[in-house]
Amino acid sequence: MSEATSNDDVAGLPFEAALKQLEDIVARLERGDVPLEESIAIYTRGETLKARCDALLKQAEARIEKITLSADGKPAGTTPLDVDR
Repeated sequence: MSEATSNDDVAGLPFEAALKQLEDIVARLERGDVPLEESIAIYTRGETLKARCDALLKQAEARIEKITLSADGKPAGTTPLDVDR
């Protein structure tokens, strides 16, 4: 896998692509066979990818709605998802 030397491209990645790259980076770092300078570079990219994934998940979470049911159990509408943090 070739790593980009700049992290500018991360801002346009969809969640799945960013997550896949992040998983690949973690696997390479865990193997321990990456030279120090390259390890630092891909770790930095991993941090950027993680931030991108977090941002995309927060955006998705904000769009999720909870279906509300009427007294007779039928769908009555939606309300924003109440996420406890």
